Amino acid sequence: MHRIAGRLLVVLSCLALFVSCDKNTVYTEFKSVDGNWSKNDTVSFAFTAPDTVNAYNMYVNLRNNEEYAYSNLYLIVELNYPNGKVDSDTLQYEMAKPDGEWLGKGFSSVKENKLWYKGYKEKFSFTQGGDYTVDILHAMRVNGSINGVLDLDGVTDVGVSIEKIKKE
Repeated sequence: MHRIAGRLLVVLSCLALFVSCDKNTVYTEFKSVDGNWSKNDTVSFAFTAPDTVNAYNMYVNLRNNEEYAYSNLYLIVELNYPNGKVDSDTLQYEMAKPDGEWLGKGFSSVKENKLWYKGYKEKFSFTQGGDYTVDILHAMRVNGSINGVLDLDGVTDVGVSIEKIKKE
């Protein structure tokens, strides 16, 4: 038993080292929603602007398992600026192919999706130095229903990442 746990620890450590070595990532964070994301639970991420000169790609990251019952995902995402300004977007993402095969990456039953947030139309520059917050809510509905989905099953983690734009 200890031998298997030791091997697992080595594999996880190597994976963490590999993932953390991306030179283009300036911020990344995930928060667990334990497989059931309530409509009233805002997932928030606070970070300091890397600079006000360069352009960046911003992503919403989402991990889901087989309990996720939809082929798409609707999110309300707010970017809160240091001066109090708020940019709010309602975003839609495809989560599965028409045949039901999950999009995203992953070797197990959990798939990770890296979804464009800011930069989906053009590169994003932080116009102000200081602290920003990204707030994310799900906005899922069942076709034909006025009320939203109260508890979104199958979402395990929600995240945000900011990456330098790779120079060609």
